[in-house]
Amino acid sequence: MTQTCNPGPEACCAELLTAASLRMFRALSDPNRVSLLARLAGCREGATVTELSSCCPIDLSVVSRHLAALRDAGLVRAERHGRQVTYLLDAAAVAARLRQLADALETGAPERARNRPGTAGAHAEEYRDEGR
Repeated sequence: MTQTCNPGPEACCAELLTAASLRMFRALSDPNRVSLLARLAGCREGATVTELSSCCPIDLSVVSRHLAALRDAGLVRAERHGRQVTYLLDAAAVAARLRQLADALETGAPERARNRPGTAGAHAEEYRDEGR
């Protein structure tokens, strides 16, 4: 049996290994952060740490640290209004990061996997052509 050597992740997925992507994955790896992000997605005008703390069974200071991690990952924005800080989902940044991730995965995928019927890659061109 012949063993083939696959290139390391650096060779095919450099875009996935950027510091920004790693911060995003790290930020989304915690269920409380995902809950906070989901809660912010439903708040048109953003929310304060106190308002957001009701979604997670954790201390207020921990909510603040989770929001800082989401902010550092570029997923939320913080706006100061006097002494109060309002956090908002940066939907455009999240969508751009996810598009970049999808493009990197598609680019690094073998051609046969991208065009295999029933896979997301097989429908990517149709999806783009429809303007989505």
